[in-house]
Amino acid sequence: LVGAVIALFIFDLFRLRKLIMAVYGIILFSLISLILIDNLFYVGVAMGLVGVCCGIGLAGAALVISRTYETERRASMLVITDGSFSVAGIVCSWFAIFLVAQEFHWSGVYQFVALITAAIIFLSLKSTFPATETETHDSTTSEKWPLTVWLCIVGLFLYTLGQWSFLLWLPTYAETELGTPRDQAGQLASQFWTGMFAAQLFVAWWVLKVGVPRLVMIAGITTSLFSIPLWISKDINVLIFLSALWGFANLSLLKVVLSFATQMLRQPTARLVSTLLLGATIGTA
Repeated sequence: LVGAVIALFIFDLFRLRKLIMAVYGIILFSLISLILIDNLFYVGVAMGLVGVCCGIGLAGAALVISRTYETERRASMLVITDGSFSVAGIVCSWFAIFLVAQEFHWSGVYQFVALITAAIIFLSLKSTFPATETETHDSTTSEKWPLTVWLCIVGLFLYTLGQWSFLLWLPTYAETELGTPRDQAGQLASQFWTGMFAAQLFVAWWVLKVGVPRLVMIAGITTSLFSIPLWISKDINVLIFLSALWGFANLSLLKVVLSFATQMLRQPTARLVSTLLLGATIGTA
């Protein structure tokens, strides 16, 4: 959340390449330091720095995509980044379990992430980034955000707030009201993310066919409608299936709305992208 707030203005102060390399350099240093740190306070500081920098890096990645791709292809690439997050979660979870089973140091999985961070820094050094420094010179003549952009920001906040509230409530409801074992109740959230990942793969292709505005309308309707059976069903096996179905029915709505909002300006600015992500982040907090 702090990183998302900082991202509102920091992209106006530094060139994108230098900022990305600095941010991921701090992440790399913080992760490597976990090998040497024994004090829990300093572990918290290191992880806090990682969190702040990840918030900035997420906004930077979305900005690069928004500036590099146009319309439907932009939405497709943003959805693919969501799919990458899902794959990363699966891989890192599996790798963490493996390292714990092999009795490696507790920070082993973070060192694996540190290697990926080092690769990002190397790729940033070799890659071409879209220019953002012209925004500072043209700030006096920059476009005013239309009401529809603000509605998208509010919509992203309400969407993530509702999604996370539902995912926190559903397993608890299954465990306390339906008497479901805790491990089975936990499958409700995991099945949602499985369905969401399948939707990300599908939407990355489908958005190129139907267009972003139409997909926003479809995803909004399906997300709402497919949540209703989850309130009604009393069978845990049915709920697990419905949870996966609801995850798919979300159709990567968050990144599709983000792409939709960036199309409302002639040139998507760093502040616009950061504000959209901040709205979504506040909803999860």
